[in-house]
Amino acid sequence: MLTKPKGTYDILPDKAKSWVRLEEIIRRITKLYHYEEVRTPIFEVSEVFHRDENDTSDMVTKETYDFLDRSERKMTLRPEGTAGLARAYIENKIYANEQISKFFYMGPMFRYENMQKGRQRQFTQFGLEVYGSTSPLSDAEVISTAVAVIKAIGLKGVKVKVNSIGDDISRQNYKKVLVEYFNNYKDKLCKDCLKRLEKNPLRILDCKIDRNEEFFKNAPKIGDYLTDESKEHFNGVLEALKEMQIEYIVDSNLVRGLDYYTHTVFEIEVDVEGFGSQNVICGGGRYNNMIEEIGGPKTPAVGLAFGMERLLLALEFENRILTKPDYLHIYFISLGKKAQMQTLRLMNMCRMGGLACEMDYLDRSIKAQFKSADKYNAKFTAILGDNEVENFVINVKNNETDEQETIGLNDIYSYVFNKLSVNSQSSCQTCKEKKE
Repeated sequence: MLTKPKGTYDILPDKAKSWVRLEEIIRRITKLYHYEEVRTPIFEVSEVFHRDENDTSDMVTKETYDFLDRSERKMTLRPEGTAGLARAYIENKIYANEQISKFFYMGPMFRYENMQKGRQRQFTQFGLEVYGSTSPLSDAEVISTAVAVIKAIGLKGVKVKVNSIGDDISRQNYKKVLVEYFNNYKDKLCKDCLKRLEKNPLRILDCKIDRNEEFFKNAPKIGDYLTDESKEHFNGVLEALKEMQIEYIVDSNLVRGLDYYTHTVFEIEVDVEGFGSQNVICGGGRYNNMIEEIGGPKTPAVGLAFGMERLLLALEFENRILTKPDYLHIYFISLGKKAQMQTLRLMNMCRMGGLACEMDYLDRSIKAQFKSADKYNAKFTAILGDNEVENFVINVKNNETDEQETIGLNDIYSYVFNKLSVNSQSSCQTCKEKKE
């Protein structure tokens, strides 16, 4: 029997509804914050992601899916969305607009990593990117958008961790001090950190193995080596977060797992019981050098990314349901060949008008068809036999009130539509009275 590759998954109908609802919420929030959607290729030329031989991030050094196409060109399945979107920004000369550009994306990403619940080798990422602004207000707005999404889906206990890794001068000064410090503890560093010490010592601070060691905790903090410009930018971010009443914690060891960040970096956690150490569901920061590194003009940028599986898993731990109860507007019960053909015509008419319909295709008994109407949570059941076809009428049952009427065959759409409209207005009036 053929099975799915390790690290991938099937999204079946019961789960797909939650995915659709999550996507709807994301689109609603991004519209409020004036982001526009962009869709980029699932694979890119490898240089989009493998730009720097000194890049020590796990994603670049260990986890990318790289391959040669039939023309022997090096290609990579995208492991994240930022670099591909940056390439699209340059190639399509969006920078020529000379204005701030705000984009969002959703789609599958691929990383060959150790699998665990909520982390797969094919996963879906939602991200935001803002190009063209050096303002700390943009950093704060990106963070606020993430918080808005988390709260909109019903998760609580949102915790924002934020830090600054400064500009190029700040990092160069800090790297020298960091190398001097960790050279005294080479015998205690893990293998990966020994490599990072030579290529990118800042990445040592992101180590999951050594981070609880005493020597690690006592390492110099980058906040002590920030330039005045970097300090001003970071203070601007913190001030803006305060104004938006977004609580935050300054985490001096936070550097994020990718090497392209500058200035602000952040992670967002949720307090979900049972989620354990996997409570980080969003991360991002500023990256002012990437556009230029890929071949575009110098362009400041800031962004973030969510793993959408992580969001849905957090909701699962919280026993929260994103989807609304599923239902049909009309379930058609047809008895006889003539009735079946008329039912097809009526269903098509109703569907074109926006009503969800279904019928039986197995020639089952009327009792079995009524059970299907209940199973599909149909608001109305329409019963049509060959006699009704001859008389050009149809029997309609309101499944909420149990009222049944016989109406003209071609009146089914207007009848159900008007009944639904009356019920909707009644519900709105009830809500209004409760508020008053």
